[in-house]
Amino acid sequence: MALEEQCSAPLRWRSISLTHVEFPEDDLTGRMLAYISLLPIAIIVGFVTLIVFKRELHTISFFGGVILNEGVNWVLKHILREPRPCAGSHTNLPSEYGMPSSHSQLIWFFVVYFFLFLYLRMHQTNNARCVDLLWRHILSIILLGMALSVSYSRVYLLYHTWSQVVYGGVAGTTIGIIWFFFTQEVLTPLFPKIAAWPISEYFLVRDTSLIPNILWFEYTVTRSEARNRQRKLGTKLQ
Repeated sequence: MALEEQCSAPLRWRSISLTHVEFPEDDLTGRMLAYISLLPIAIIVGFVTLIVFKRELHTISFFGGVILNEGVNWVLKHILREPRPCAGSHTNLPSEYGMPSSHSQLIWFFVVYFFLFLYLRMHQTNNARCVDLLWRHILSIILLGMALSVSYSRVYLLYHTWSQVVYGGVAGTTIGIIWFFFTQEVLTPLFPKIAAWPISEYFLVRDTSLIPNILWFEYTVTRSEARNRQRKLGTKLQ
């Protein structure tokens, strides 16, 4: 009886609009761009995963910049109060305001910060200079393609105008540059002290800022440790 009364009650239902993206029916390009527009959500999930499993201070700082960037976007939207295009074309929107585009601002913040990280933070650690530069250039082109695709998807799907997307990109780029150099010049010198805090040691938070190429470092250390353990295991079996 209680269930019947609950079902008959005139409730108003709302969906979680975080990943709710609409596209024109029977439009293959729109469907593809709808999935592409979810890349900022995937980036946030990736950050959380890295922080949980790596617990590295630079990654935490990078993610802090993403949160700051989103906060600035929210403030700008509620100051400018510019509506989205084609009012009523979408049934579920996280905000009625569209200036600047949060998707564009987030993806350009991420891409510009990553560009600076690749070319200024990571340094050469082996003799394969040409190969090292090649993969950085390839990754940069992929990231640039991601940013352009996400930006275009917001216009194609009628969530934003071109000006809202462009200003979002400008805001994200500016904040990305400022946050990168703030991290490098202000936060990075503090990382060794932060890593030495008891709470940081308890949660295994680490500082790898003095290691030029953490990927190469982890690879060589892991390979060396695996070989040592294999050697010890072989000695015991003899």
